[in-house]
Amino acid sequence: MSEELEQAQEIYNLITTYLVTYGFQVLGAIIILIVGIFVAGKVTDKLNKLMLSKDMDVTLSKFTASTIKAIIIVMVAIMVLGRLGISVTPFVAAIGALSLGAGLALQGLLSNYGAGISIIVARPFVVGDTIMVQGVAGVVKEIKLGYTILTNEDAVIITIPNRHIIGEIIHNSNASSSLELSIGIAYHCNPGQAITVISKVFDGLKGLDQNKAPQIGIDNFGDSSINISIRCWVMTTELFDTKYRINMAVHKALTENNIEIPFPQRDVHLIRDSDS
Repeated sequence: MSEELEQAQEIYNLITTYLVTYGFQVLGAIIILIVGIFVAGKVTDKLNKLMLSKDMDVTLSKFTASTIKAIIIVMVAIMVLGRLGISVTPFVAAIGALSLGAGLALQGLLSNYGAGISIIVARPFVVGDTIMVQGVAGVVKEIKLGYTILTNEDAVIITIPNRHIIGEIIHNSNASSSLELSIGIAYHCNPGQAITVISKVFDGLKGLDQNKAPQIGIDNFGDSSINISIRCWVMTTELFDTKYRINMAVHKALTENNIEIPFPQRDVHLIRDSDS
């Protein structure tokens, strides 16, 4: 029992001595840490609001603010360690070694982040644009540091790692997509009249990109019909719905104006053998 009391007394004396000797240093370190975290939060909030007020990209603003916050917190942590009398040199060496190992293990992830920064800075596309890359197309919903999210009319979420975007050929048609249609009319019909009738279909039609006028003309001369080609630009989020409405409206307009849509025909000649 006496030994336990002596041990408790030694522990008490050790704690008391430590608090007397280093109490103000520990208290100062805690105060510096709390103030540093508070300042880091305030600075990043102000910086983020300032960049957004200057119409900077949202993703770039958040990334810049988060990076500056991390730098401030690291600086505060170094100050706290110095306040406690702890040398930061071994920590710096350890962080360097860990960074090298992590960099080798996370090459793919880091390359995605590097590509994400390139996308944010260079801005080959922004949220709301319609892009096609690596054979995948959709409307840009969100740009992250590691990946880009696309969506389409079916609300399918498409996630593309950013390293598969940078260095590739990107087709960017802003908020719209090109739509190509074709319809054949009989040879005895007037193609000029058919083009005029089809053109009127697009007056006031919903879902079209009003900044790009439709293109309508003779595409080729088929075996059974004169083929009229239609090129227009529709909002990507309404692509198929608009396509179906255009087809129905074109068919109705041609029928009402007595413009025939022929079906394929083939003449077959039977040659009778004279000896039979």
